[in-house]
Amino acid sequence: MASKGREGEHPSVTLFRQYLRIRTVQPEPDYGAAVAFLEERARQLGLGCQKVEVAPGHVVTVLTWPGTNPRLSSLLLNSHTDVVPVFKEHWSHDPFEAFKDADGYIYGRGTQDMKCVSIQYLEAVRRLKDEGHHFPRTIHMTFVPDEETGGHQGMELFVKRPEFQALRAGFALDEGLANPTDAFTVFYSERSPWWVQVTSTGKPGHGSRFIEDTAAEKLHKVVSSILAFREKERQRLQSNPQLKEGTVTSVNLTKIEGGVAYNVVPATMSASFDFRVAPDVDLKAFEEQLQGWCQAAGEGVTLEFAQKWTDFQVTSIDDSDPWWAAFSGVCKDMNLTLEPEIFPASTDSRYLRAAGVPALGFSPMNRTPVLLHDHDERLHEAVFLRGIDIYTRLLPALASVPALPSDG
Repeated sequence: MASKGREGEHPSVTLFRQYLRIRTVQPEPDYGAAVAFLEERARQLGLGCQKVEVAPGHVVTVLTWPGTNPRLSSLLLNSHTDVVPVFKEHWSHDPFEAFKDADGYIYGRGTQDMKCVSIQYLEAVRRLKDEGHHFPRTIHMTFVPDEETGGHQGMELFVKRPEFQALRAGFALDEGLANPTDAFTVFYSERSPWWVQVTSTGKPGHGSRFIEDTAAEKLHKVVSSILAFREKERQRLQSNPQLKEGTVTSVNLTKIEGGVAYNVVPATMSASFDFRVAPDVDLKAFEEQLQGWCQAAGEGVTLEFAQKWTDFQVTSIDDSDPWWAAFSGVCKDMNLTLEPEIFPASTDSRYLRAAGVPALGFSPMNRTPVLLHDHDERLHEAVFLRGIDIYTRLLPALASVPALPSDG
């Protein structure tokens, strides 16, 4: 497998590197260039192409390969086009050059999250079409904006549109994570993101005095309660080898705000927290616990939610489920070891599952360190190409799942 330069490079790798160079980086992603790139792929592959502007400048691009039985629900292959910001000074190579080293590692923002999967979908479809295949179920590939900032101007809006309903999605694949071992991780659910701001009000005054009932004192009590909970969950995870990160609730203190001068005790201070709530948590009781910590800190302590996901859904990984049976059966035939888990963060899959579409998070990258959002994000070309092989086997199986009661 060639690793040096373009000469002799696999064309799928060349296409991948071309896509990586499109600067769809938050907070000002070049979505127009990405859409143009995808339109050209549709033209070359002979696929239908639909552009749905769900918010100003935010276009969902849908590429469609019609099935032979339009009465059946479709297979949806989802990926997002945006990538997170970079700190170039910490990178070994330009994060938008798609540099490939002599060992075959491709460096670039989006190599793992998740431009690799976008191209793997496209190249798997290319192979199958070139081989003359046709399948009963229609295959839709959706390329959505805004996932990295919560999907609020992307998938969250798209699932409410008539264009999404018209896709008649019966099952979806979306992003997962790399796995440093020989196994492949597959995600059947995910934790619920709760972004909470606690605001404390108290008596202001001069910084030289022992003022009672200050905003800072009361806020400190809430912060201490929440960080004590964090430590309890961390210990629970570390003490039980059977638990994975997605099965406990995490929380991090991410912002503290307040104050006007060194010598002025402020009347108001706030702290912001990023909770990722585990699927087995009673959400009502958990919110009551948060309110209780605020009340215990004293009067004038309140909380508000910047994000509060409560529509928790689980995709079946029971062998009796036809979709899971098709997916896991291919993996078994290819001797791929699967590790089913709950995704520790959030993806657009939560919107799909809430809309009634079962979804699995799967990025076929094994023997690969988890580097999404990290400096020097990279992927080996051999791992990338193996992913195309895997999708080339998965798509026929999933697009040929026999008619189900849900197909109507």
